[in-house]
Amino acid sequence: MSEAVLRVDRLVKRYGGTAVVDGLSFVIERGECFGLLGPNGAGKTTTLRCCLGLIDPDGGTIEMVGLPVPLAARQARIRVGVVPQMDNLDPDFTARENLVVYGRYFGIAKDVLDRRIPKLLEFAGLQSKEHASIRTLSGGMKRRLTLARALINDPELLILDEPTTGLDPQARHLIWDGLRQLLKQGKTILLTTHFMDEAERLATRLAVIDHGKLIASDAPRALIALHVEPEVVEVYGDEARAWGEAHGRALSDRIEITGETAFCYARDSQPLLKTLQCQSGVRYLHRPANLEDLFIKLTGRELRD
Repeated sequence: MSEAVLRVDRLVKRYGGTAVVDGLSFVIERGECFGLLGPNGAGKTTTLRCCLGLIDPDGGTIEMVGLPVPLAARQARIRVGVVPQMDNLDPDFTARENLVVYGRYFGIAKDVLDRRIPKLLEFAGLQSKEHASIRTLSGGMKRRLTLARALINDPELLILDEPTTGLDPQARHLIWDGLRQLLKQGKTILLTTHFMDEAERLATRLAVIDHGKLIASDAPRALIALHVEPEVVEVYGDEARAWGEAHGRALSDRIEITGETAFCYARDSQPLLKTLQCQSGVRYLHRPANLEDLFIKLTGRELRD
């Protein structure tokens, strides 16, 4: 039978009378990558902080690596690795020294660290930077080192809070490759991200939350198939809004017009495409529905602060 590494049941956290997390429940099984998605202010980071025992919940229960949180949060955190949103490496130390100092927080013996650190630097692609100052590393290198540092205690659960924000595509792909390696090794990952392609590539299952509530949970492709039409035609240009009102609404199962783009969702896109081939003043992109379409449908297009 599967084993839950993290179990959150009816979690509630309030600030000033407002429920930032409002009855949230989910379970993460050993060996899977679970994505926690939501717009800014949805309650993702608050949920993570509750799971790590950094703040106390106002209701519900949390069990992490078999231990109750916050009652046994310190013992649980020893078996967990965390990659925070912002890198917090010590700029006065080298790459290796950052790993050594962090390892000592967990009481890891020197001989174990001496064996483990070269493997972690290799995993992060930083063998040549072992003795380099943190100040000389690029943003991508720092992010990979932060990931390596989170693995210093050989954790049962790895919590990644927006791990690739601010990175270029090459650095993002390197981190994705590293995370896939960890999943093949049987590690369990909890991932929050605003990159829908990242979640779709890595997550075995995911939960979409908004206003602190769970609004959908399943495998990425299953959620897309359940909530979104299979084909999307994006029509853009100066005449896109007028075309959308005149033709797109009649030919789509669902249409959203935002700025100079009409998003046409359809089970059969051929009538749309046929009309567009003869239309001047617009351009279009025909593609299958993806996780971003699901996210926008469930949480809306309005900007969140």
